[in-house]
Amino acid sequence: MSVDESIFRVINGFAGQSAWLDELALGLSRSSLLWVPGILLVGYWLWLSWREVLLAAPVLAGSIGLLDFVGARIKDLAARPRPCMALPDIHQIEACGKTFGFPSNHAINTATAAAFFHVLYPRSGWVSWPLVAMIGLSRVYIGAHYVTDVLGGWVIGGVFGAGVAWLLLRYSRVRSCARC
Repeated sequence: MSVDESIFRVINGFAGQSAWLDELALGLSRSSLLWVPGILLVGYWLWLSWREVLLAAPVLAGSIGLLDFVGARIKDLAARPRPCMALPDIHQIEACGKTFGFPSNHAINTATAAAFFHVLYPRSGWVSWPLVAMIGLSRVYIGAHYVTDVLGGWVIGGVFGAGVAWLLLRYSRVRSCARC
């Protein structure tokens, strides 16, 4: 048994032990969960700097869309089966995904947004990164991904999101002050 599978089994072993923990993990795995904090975040961002939002929000949305597509292509190239496909004796509390597992697109998308905002607003990290970690762990907990699927997604999304935000700060004239 690999280290990745061992860590997966430890985290996934908690599934089915607690109804509220199962519901929390399922809730964190639902993409629809992110709409409410996303709308609140954009509202706050508009209040801080509507001019910045006009340029940066489409850049962030485009980045997430592009990386979601790229993540799907990497899945096809890596062709790594999800644990719910490869390991018959796991605790699966959600239907198994239709595609391969590496990398986790949930991890890519959330890390892209968190890194993007962390570069623009460094103090946002205390909220965004714990949420990214909980969502990533929920994917392992429910049996959809191995830990390395999530870690790979975090690296891809984090590097890309931070890079795009850095380029935006470096080459745009949206901000009138150094760190609004």
